[in-house]
Amino acid sequence: MKRIGIVYHPLNKGAIDLAQKIAGILDSEDVTCWFCSAWEGQQLSKRVVDTDLILTVGGDGTILRTAQALVSHSIPLTGINMGKLGFLTELTADETADKLPSLLAGEGWIDERFMLEVELESKQKGKGKKYFVLNDAVIARGEIARIINVEAEIDDEPLTTYKADGVIVATATGSTGYSLACGGPILHPQAMQFLLVPIVPHLSLNNTLVLPPEAKVKLRIGPIHKAVLSVDGHISLPLGSNVSITVKNSKLKTRFLRTSTRDSFYSMLEQKLKG
Repeated sequence: MKRIGIVYHPLNKGAIDLAQKIAGILDSEDVTCWFCSAWEGQQLSKRVVDTDLILTVGGDGTILRTAQALVSHSIPLTGINMGKLGFLTELTADETADKLPSLLAGEGWIDERFMLEVELESKQKGKGKKYFVLNDAVIARGEIARIINVEAEIDDEPLTTYKADGVIVATATGSTGYSLACGGPILHPQAMQFLLVPIVPHLSLNNTLVLPPEAKVKLRIGPIHKAVLSVDGHISLPLGSNVSITVKNSKLKTRFLRTSTRDSFYSMLEQKLKG
């Protein structure tokens, strides 16, 4: 590998210090590197061209932000955990110096994660921008503490009207996040299925649905309600009434370069959940 990007959490001093340490190691190996804050998405998208690998220094949130910038590229990333759980990260800070040589040699395996495609549509503006989701898309009530009505269709057939704090559509990757906290199941990270999970439903369907890869979900906000759409926890969009959101599997994937064994997910699951 000749060119590596280092993406760091800008508010974590330990992450910044480690990023600089990694740059020194790469320089000694005659590898060109560049730095960028995970919060500077547009700049990050421009810098990834001709990059062989992205190292993220932070937590899962840093990876989710970076994945947005890599969405139209096939560049693998490896996460170095400076956060808490680190479901998506690969290395601890202490392992980094020892494991870098094998990463530079291209050793390891590529872990491809399926993503979702989210598209907004309103009667006034028609179809809007598309967003790509590695973890989850969440429709939640706004600043007023009241339930919202969310009409749900699957493959153009009516399912139900959720009366709830919101609805989560989660990938297999996101099944260990907010979805899990709301009672959803855990999917294997390479699974193509995705989840439809109500948030604190009241007198309405309260079961999580595991949807097949080809399913298309349409969610529509009730006419007198306001809500917020959250994409991977860092893109937040206000939603007015009569806005619909279509969610389906994307052809795009996020690629991770892993050094752990391929079957390590199950052995690490309890450890991760216990923090």
